[in-house]
Amino acid sequence: MAAKAKENRILVALACSECKERNYWTMKNRKNDPERLTLRKFCPRCRAHREHRETK
Repeated sequence: MAAKAKENRILVALACSECKERNYWTMKNRKNDPERLTLRKFCPRCRAHREHRETK
């Protein structure tokens, strides 16, 4: 019965826009955010805050 509650939430990877390395994993609600998620996070490879986009 608990599986019904997590139906719209999916696990997505966030990749740095500069070096394309997948640094972060997060959950997203598919119903509220149908387009790709974009967050500004710290990239350890670039050693700077960069834009991270959702990957497939």
